[in-house]
Amino acid sequence: MKLQGLPPVWRADTEVVVLGSFPGAASLAAAQYYAHPRNQFWRLLEQVLGEPLAALPYEARLERVLGHHVGIWDVLAACRREGSLDAAIREATPNDFEWLRAHAPRLRKLCFNGKTAGRFAPKLAAAGYATLVMPSSSPAHAALTFEQKLCDWQHLLA
Repeated sequence: MKLQGLPPVWRADTEVVVLGSFPGAASLAAAQYYAHPRNQFWRLLEQVLGEPLAALPYEARLERVLGHHVGIWDVLAACRREGSLDAAIREATPNDFEWLRAHAPRLRKLCFNGKTAGRFAPKLAAAGYATLVMPSSSPAHAALTFEQKLCDWQHLLA
């Protein structure tokens, strides 16, 4: 069965979008981005935005993030995958970035959460966006400490 991703989190005034590859099993089950309790996404954004995101309910997190003109989405709309690892993704269908361009006219920068999502960076840079590939917030990416990841994530709003 092909899995369907989550809808984009955006507003018309969104300027930066953080793009993951595809939601993990915990995120799909909860219908929430980065729902796995060990994923560092919300802690990283909390530091970058200076907002207490991790302790907030999901909808409040989204409102705070959107208030900073930051959106959240994935590069893939659908795929087949056993488990949650990016390496297991098969038959991937990319999201429609032309749709995002039409609906978020102030969008200027796309930040990729990890190398798998980052494979889309050259194509989207060619479309005129500034791009940044950041270390994955996934608990599976343990090669870097939280502090090392944060150094790269600090460039999200630059």
